[in-house]
Amino acid sequence: MEETLNTPSATGKEREKCGDEIALELMKFIASTTGYAKGAQAVGFSGKGPRTPEEQADALLALFTRCRGVVRSEGA
Repeated sequence: MEETLNTPSATGKEREKCGDEIALELMKFIASTTGYAKGAQAVGFSGKGPRTPEEQADALLALFTRCRGVVRSEGA
């Protein structure tokens, strides 16, 4: 991936796509290792009940957005 980003012929869209792929891998790593978006059973002593599938999806999309922001700020 680094070669694609560092070549002079790499377009902005190619860089953005590569950055999104990195952000997606980062999001998957964080979600799988921490139990992110799974609700109370993964967190422990939380007063909230399990999340609905819609809430889980919203949480994962928010995490992806944060990961993409971090990847883009690192690449700048």
